[in-house]
Amino acid sequence: MTITLPDMPSLSSLGEPAILLDLACGAYAAGHLSRQSAADVAGVSRLDFDEALYARRISNFTEESLAQDLETLRALGLR
Repeated sequence: MTITLPDMPSLSSLGEPAILLDLACGAYAAGHLSRQSAADVAGVSRLDFDEALYARRISNFTEESLAQDLETLRALGLR
């Protein structure tokens, strides 16, 4: 897929990696991509993507992950 952006000085000063990371964070926040897929789009590791989400104050914790954590605790006899 090719995305064409307007030729704007503010965009060109960001550089492609920063734009891809911003795009991936937005797509993740909107629920269009999983964390791993968004990290792949951005071309960064999952840990680096999680750090980018944290820096942008985008939660990477979902109700599904809470349910999985609770189930793990139950399975371990901790809850």
